Amino acid sequence: MRASRGNAQSAAITRLALVYGRAWGGRIAFDEEFGIFVCSDMRGGFARGGTTIGGAFLTGRMPARPLLRHESVHADQWASYGWTFALRYLFEELRHPGRRNRFEIAAGLADGGYRVS
Repeated sequence: MRASRGNAQSAAITRLALVYGRAWGGRIAFDEEFGIFVCSDMRGGFARGGTTIGGAFLTGRMPARPLLRHESVHADQWASYGWTFALRYLFEELRHPGRRNRFEIAAGLADGGYRVS
């Protein structure tokens, strides 16, 4: 299982994200291929097509395989940076929104549904 990426802080963040997802009506499943929890059928509480917090992808519907691959990279980023990833991502998004965000680029723009020129 890779969801926590072997990091105690990321595991705690993942557990909180799953509780949050369940509170929004989400159904939790674990994707073995990408090693990430998917909390689908949420009524809200996520951005764009979904949001990864720790090792959990929070979304309104079951994601396509490329999107899940993209989100699993974000889970790795959470493991690398811990809780500071949220701040780093926000700062990067303010400076370089969307497809210019270095965290989105690293996760694979096409897999994330970004238009690649």
